Amino acid sequence: MFKEALKSLVDQTDGGVAGLIMDSSGIALESYARDDAPLDINMVGIEFSVVIGQIKRATEMLEAGQAHEVSIGTDKMITLVRMLNDTYFLALTMSPNGNFGKGRYLMRTAAPKLLSELQ
Repeated sequence: MFKEALKSLVDQTDGGVAGLIMDSSGIALESYARDDAPLDINMVGIEFSVVIGQIKRATEMLEAGQAHEVSIGTDKMITLVRMLNDTYFLALTMSPNGNFGKGRYLMRTAAPKLLSELQ
């Protein structure tokens, strides 16, 4: 079920390259990448899981509430991260000229179904 959801997310997002569901300790539950993906989505997730942990701690210290979404843009890619719960997050990596808004929308609408499957 997760592989199909990730494939749909990546394929329906213009510029989508790869997606994954990962736990906060950096262990991928499932991932999907296009055949021509120029990166290893699991490595992206592992590295960004550290950043996600720091963001969660910062929002708690600031008493700003829970972080729901993070985006990281670089010269070569954009990675969108949506928290599913305290343990799992959904990530989508796309090309810098990808449709950022559609990716965010698709992640937001997919999150409740993915979360229900995780429980």
